[in-house]
Amino acid sequence: MLRRYPDVGEPLACEPITKGLLNHGYRVSTTSGSYFLKHHLDKKHLDDTSGERAAIVRQHRATQRLQSLGVPVVPPLTDTRGDTVTVIGERCYALHPWVDGLHRVGAQLTPAQSRRLGTLLGTVHTGLEQVMTPRDGPRPANPPARPGHRSPDAADTFALIDDLLAAARGQGGQGGRGGRNAPRDAFDELAVHRLVERRALLEQHAHRRPPTPDGPATGWVHGDFHPLNLLYRGADPVAIVDWDRLDVQPRAEEAVRAAAIFFVRPDGELDLAKVRAYARAYQRAAGAGAAELAAAVHRVWWERLNDFWILRWRYRLDDRRADPQFPAVSALAVWWTREYAAVCAAFTE
Repeated sequence: MLRRYPDVGEPLACEPITKGLLNHGYRVSTTSGSYFLKHHLDKKHLDDTSGERAAIVRQHRATQRLQSLGVPVVPPLTDTRGDTVTVIGERCYALHPWVDGLHRVGAQLTPAQSRRLGTLLGTVHTGLEQVMTPRDGPRPANPPARPGHRSPDAADTFALIDDLLAAARGQGGQGGRGGRNAPRDAFDELAVHRLVERRALLEQHAHRRPPTPDGPATGWVHGDFHPLNLLYRGADPVAIVDWDRLDVQPRAEEAVRAAAIFFVRPDGELDLAKVRAYARAYQRAAGAGAAELAAAVHRVWWERLNDFWILRWRYRLDDRRADPQFPAVSALAVWWTREYAAVCAAFTE
């Protein structure tokens, strides 16, 4: 790999990065410094290596252009062939400069830093609108709603809840518990409690399913804007990383999803004071209106009410890496339902 980048020097060490769920990353030390080597594993919507490579190149072009606008990103290095993606076998790699920084959650941000976070995401959205070209994909001028963007159907969620309940109770279900006959633990008990609770909430609120959006304000978005994909140096964000989910989507929904990750407390409540500061700054930077944010709040609330991705990972894939997130994430859906009006007001007023 490094022979394609003669300017980076000779390799001295290669250490895996433990954070992150979708890709493999390594800190590579050489005689000239440190670099981040990314092995792209997330092949969502991709059927072959050529398609994967084209999607990664698109991400790289976007970060190169955003950097020219002053957005804090870390574009990959270019090899001797002028390429930013290296394919070895059927695996795709990219080499980036190493950036020293820390991840910071909302509890570590002041109100002023929360405003800066909202401004940053708004700047990303307006910047992408400037730099993405027709060859990068459909223009963001209200394209038809994509089939995959329909709101979840509660009937499908009820079936999923039944399956996950069976698995959590050790009664099998689709995929069971990773094929193991492990005894039930505290996580399984919490999962059963939250699944039963969520089913009751869905029965109560099924009539509130959002309609398929009709021409929402869509545009290119990062697609996965959360604390593990933002590096800080002191009080300043210095790098937005992991652009694998770059896509055309309703912009305000990304803003709401990001806030629900950054500003969730361990007990599942949102820090609404910081959400309000963040949302106001985002609206100004992105030119988003209150109605756009209100619709996004409703859609993301419904999405969270129907979402059980952590339990899918645990019980269908026997993958427990996301288990520590479950207590706060599952509590948030319940609290958000109870405090719906206050949450909406924090994003829109």
